[in-house]
Amino acid sequence: MMNEMKLWYTRPASNWSQGLPIGNGRLGAMIYGGVKHETWSLTEVTYWSGKAEPIRGHSNSRADLDQMREHFFAGDYRRGDELAKQSLQPEKGNFGTNLSMCDVQLAFDDHGDQLVRELRIDKACTWTSYQSNGHTRTREVWASHADGIVGSRLSSEQPGGLSLTIGILGRTDRFTATLSGNDTLVFEGQAVESMHSNGECGVRCQGVLKVIANGGSVSAVGDQIRIEDADDVVIYLAANTDYGSSDNEWMLESARQVDDAMAKGYERLREDHVADYQSLYDRVHLDLGVTDQSDLPTDERIQLFLKGQDDDPHLFALFYQYGRYLTIAGSRADSPLPLNLQGIWNDGEANRMQWSCDYHLDINTQMNYFPTEVSNLAECHLPLIRYIEQLAESGRAAAKHFYGCEGWVAHVFSNAWGFASPGWETSWGLNVTGGLWIATHLREHYDFGLDSSFLAETAYPVLKDAALFFLDYMTVHPKYGWLVTGPSNSPENSFYINDPLRSEYQLSMGSTLDQVLVRDLFVFCLEASEHLQVDVELQRKLKQAIGMLPPLMIGRRGQLQEWLEDYEEAQPDHRHFAHLFSLYPGNQITPEGTPELSTAARVTLVNRMEREALEDVEFTLAAFAANFARLQDGENAYKHLTHLIGKLCFDNLLTFSKAGIAGAETNIFVIDGNFGGTAAIAEMLLQSHAGGIHLLPALPAKWDTGMVTGLRAKGNAEVDVTWADGQLVEATIRAFSPGRVLLRYQDCKVEIALEPDYTYHIDSTLCVKLI
Repeated sequence: MMNEMKLWYTRPASNWSQGLPIGNGRLGAMIYGGVKHETWSLTEVTYWSGKAEPIRGHSNSRADLDQMREHFFAGDYRRGDELAKQSLQPEKGNFGTNLSMCDVQLAFDDHGDQLVRELRIDKACTWTSYQSNGHTRTREVWASHADGIVGSRLSSEQPGGLSLTIGILGRTDRFTATLSGNDTLVFEGQAVESMHSNGECGVRCQGVLKVIANGGSVSAVGDQIRIEDADDVVIYLAANTDYGSSDNEWMLESARQVDDAMAKGYERLREDHVADYQSLYDRVHLDLGVTDQSDLPTDERIQLFLKGQDDDPHLFALFYQYGRYLTIAGSRADSPLPLNLQGIWNDGEANRMQWSCDYHLDINTQMNYFPTEVSNLAECHLPLIRYIEQLAESGRAAAKHFYGCEGWVAHVFSNAWGFASPGWETSWGLNVTGGLWIATHLREHYDFGLDSSFLAETAYPVLKDAALFFLDYMTVHPKYGWLVTGPSNSPENSFYINDPLRSEYQLSMGSTLDQVLVRDLFVFCLEASEHLQVDVELQRKLKQAIGMLPPLMIGRRGQLQEWLEDYEEAQPDHRHFAHLFSLYPGNQITPEGTPELSTAARVTLVNRMEREALEDVEFTLAAFAANFARLQDGENAYKHLTHLIGKLCFDNLLTFSKAGIAGAETNIFVIDGNFGGTAAIAEMLLQSHAGGIHLLPALPAKWDTGMVTGLRAKGNAEVDVTWADGQLVEATIRAFSPGRVLLRYQDCKVEIALEPDYTYHIDSTLCVKLI
């Protein structure tokens, strides 16, 4: 079993958080249970409550914006905040949330023991086996992207050994499941709830579950399917929604998918599913070594991490490949929406409180896609890219109605219809660069692939319009002469100013995150327009604006300042440190290029991580690991990954946010920690930013020997690396575009001119040989 990429357990999964996820980029299911019961908790990425609706500000007057800014510039933060709440705090409306669809419930007549549950990452399939009356029973479930269905086969070594009942239970008030004949369940529902919408509006769903039994009998019992004494059973399930539909053709799609599946047959369906999945998954292999702990069930390995027994490098490799698995399962090239706060899975917890299973734009949705390019899954980025284009369209109205500006803007979060307005509380909802932050993924996709058509047709037009907004929206600071944003916040933090009341504020002018994102935007648009030879007048404006942007600054405590002024943090143990975007995933701060700022970034990280009351959150730990990797500090990166896996993962290795954080009533599954941790592991092994490729930049001592193949570098190249006893043995670069890169390993540097379709072998001294 050593070195296999699978999650496995010898205990039943008693609840959702112990289940195993499958998905086809649209449909998701969490498979949990044991010998006598199994549940498929079914989700679908477009199954949203709420609806598209205009959200208007109370004023779109530039005079109102100028007035509130005058108060902030004068130090009257209280009055500035009051004016911002009057003009920039809309009603919530029918924002909505992604909802669970239904539970398929299987109840078996069996008694049994020797249970084993597995998620086979290499084949994207769950596998359950146990012994009953001396005979083996097995179950497998998988979600096919190739054919759009969930497929399952239940088998018995003993003829006639399978007897069970299958039913479907809806997860929303508007849901019905009815029998069609003895072997088919047809269900319909609507995503309605009253926490985030009015309880009346939401996406509709329709689906079909078909049973095919070999041997025995199939009958109808009430609203359930009853199977008795079968040799094996095959189940096909399809579900679709009316999201984006203009007619009722969508209601025929599930029956068609099931009919097509039956015509193709189970073996061919499964074969096509595995081949389709492996065409993406097999691009990257990671070996960090194995120890005795590698042979233990996954939940026991996690518990050992919790106890500080981390002699299990294979668990890090498994966590990394699990993140890639979740990306492929949740976000395919044709997915109708990108991964949300819980990917495409949903335990229902976030929906019953003031949280929402939506698109948070102040790190969470971005982190979902941090590992996508470097982990050689560029196609999986496409749903987010299309969503950004949709967000840019709806963001035009937000720019006009709230600020009277051209271009587009989006704020702290969004929904299935591209909500772009501020949130309904300025303390957290007025993150004016949320849309810009998510749009940086267009630049990432281009930097890795160097697709000129994508640059000209998608990345540049969308980011150009974002630049037009900020050129129109920003203002000159009367004291410093800098071009600044505001009022806005630094997600989702607050500060004190020097007043007798020691009041806590969130809004200010020119927060560091805003300025970092705007600088990256302007520089990219300038370089892209020059490359494309367009928009000469815009180039002039961008050059002028770039020269007026504030610099990154170091505060009196030696930290990287989070705001334009050196305010005192009101919550120094806060889970967000968004201003460190300048270090990761940005690169305005690098150890080589900006050593003083790198030291300040480290001070910020250390001050935050050493706080006794630090908010222990999955995305924070992943961000710690990635930021320390950028600082070439492998030991601290390793420390935070160990914490993430040991203390912030359920038994199924899905990450969670602890109860009490941001109002969470329970430990809530949030998938960004999985993707952020995956990105951090890649960042420890390979970095490609600031015009170079850096081999093993943050290798921790406990990963002293290993190899990785297929990682992707900016500039359209793939990289393999092998190391032993903590030292580079060899590396390979496969180039697909021409370019010059600075190759680095420890203190060695060499410049390479890459030519497309050539492979370069690098030895331990960075001697390069063309092969």
